[in-house]
Amino acid sequence: MTSSAAAAATTTVVPEDIADLLGEVSIFTAAGEPVKFKDLWDQKEEVAVVALLRHFGCFCSWELALALRESKEKFDSAGVKLIAVGIGTPDRAQILAEKLPFPLDSLYCDPDHKAYDVLGLFYGIRRTLFSIASTKAFSRQLTNPVKNYTIKATPDDKSGVFQQGGMFVFKGKELLYARKDEGSGDHAPLDDIFNILLEH
Repeated sequence: MTSSAAAAATTTVVPEDIADLLGEVSIFTAAGEPVKFKDLWDQKEEVAVVALLRHFGCFCSWELALALRESKEKFDSAGVKLIAVGIGTPDRAQILAEKLPFPLDSLYCDPDHKAYDVLGLFYGIRRTLFSIASTKAFSRQLTNPVKNYTIKATPDDKSGVFQQGGMFVFKGKELLYARKDEGSGDHAPLDDIFNILLEH
C-alpha cells in the first residue's frame, strides 16, 4: 500500500495476500450469474475500485451508490473498473439498479457476505445503529433523503443487515487503498480514492 493510502486508512489491517484470498470468493452479477472476484478485473495491471455497500435495503447503500454513479464517468475516463457489491440476492440488487438508477454491469451481489468476512469488515448491531457515523447517516436521510429509496430492497435473510461495508482499490493484485466502514454511512471519502488513482 502506498504511504498516502496507509495514512488515509491507518486503522485498516488486511492480510498481505488479500487479493488472492478475495479472488477465490464467488459472488453474483446483478443478473444472477455466478462470478469469482478474480474474474472481475485484470489481475495483472488493471485498476479496480471495489466498494462494498451494506445490504441493498439500507439507505446508506443507496447514498454511496449514488455518489459512485455520479463519479462513474470519472472512473471510466481514468480507465478504472468500478465494482459495487451489496448484500442481498440479484432481485434486490435490481431494485436499487432500477430505482436509483445504477449501472447493472458494475453491480454485484454477495448474499452470504463472504467477501465481507474475508476482508474482515465490521459486523454488529452497535456499529449499525449506535455509532457516531450511524447517527450522522440517519440525520442525513431525514434532512436529505435519497430519491426513490425503498426499504423493499432489504434481503429476506436478515443475517446481513448488521454488516458494515468498506472501500478497496487494487492495481492488479496490489492493494493500493483499504478502508473499513466504522458504522453505517461511514463511507470512504471519494476524494481519497481519486487521490490514490492520480498516483497510479
